[in-house]
Amino acid sequence: MKVAVVVFPGTNCEVDTQYAYETLGHEVELVWHKNEALPAGVDLVVLPGGFSYGDYLRSAAIAKFSPIMKAVAAHAAKGGYVLGICNGFQMLLEMRLLPGAMKRNANVHFVSKFHHLKVENTTNQFLRHLTPGQIINVPIAHGEGNYFIDEAGLATLRANGQILLTYCDQEGMPKNPNGSVASIAGICNEAKNVFGLMPHPERAIEALLGSQDGRAMLEGFVA
Repeated sequence: MKVAVVVFPGTNCEVDTQYAYETLGHEVELVWHKNEALPAGVDLVVLPGGFSYGDYLRSAAIAKFSPIMKAVAAHAAKGGYVLGICNGFQMLLEMRLLPGAMKRNANVHFVSKFHHLKVENTTNQFLRHLTPGQIINVPIAHGEGNYFIDEAGLATLRANGQILLTYCDQEGMPKNPNGSVASIAGICNEAKNVFGLMPHPERAIEALLGSQDGRAMLEGFVA
């Protein structure tokens, strides 16, 4: 599989993401945000975590205007896979490739720790190796991870199986670290080829890192 990881000024998780996919045996190319085209033959585009453009104005609000984003949107429109992690999730919301918006954490503090997640839906390429109801433990690190969508939008997400992950405790009970509506940690689009989540699976692929739960998530895209 060929993976393109897009890099912006302020991105800080591109090397982690590259390492994760190379560890899984895949070809990875870092793509600068000023490029106007993706590499030929790309299977998956990853928008990694960080603070693109310093999160000035609001998180990811400027990144959506980078030249490469037209190519990312075109890739998604053709059915290509796109994964946004943390700041990358915020970009997908700003680009309207995913529904909803992101706000400052309810407690206004940056949170950085391992946090349990409940797998809500696996009828998609990303989480197909996991099981509905499964509890996993993956790092989170964000100050603006408070996902918001109105009641009608939330109903649509539920009806279409677009809610992928929710925050919980180790027993699977809701435990919300940032105030997100319905404790949502990750979603996908209706076509199920564009995925966004605030947690960092690329930081949980080896036991040395404290968890290998992210490995099965990243392997989901492999044909």
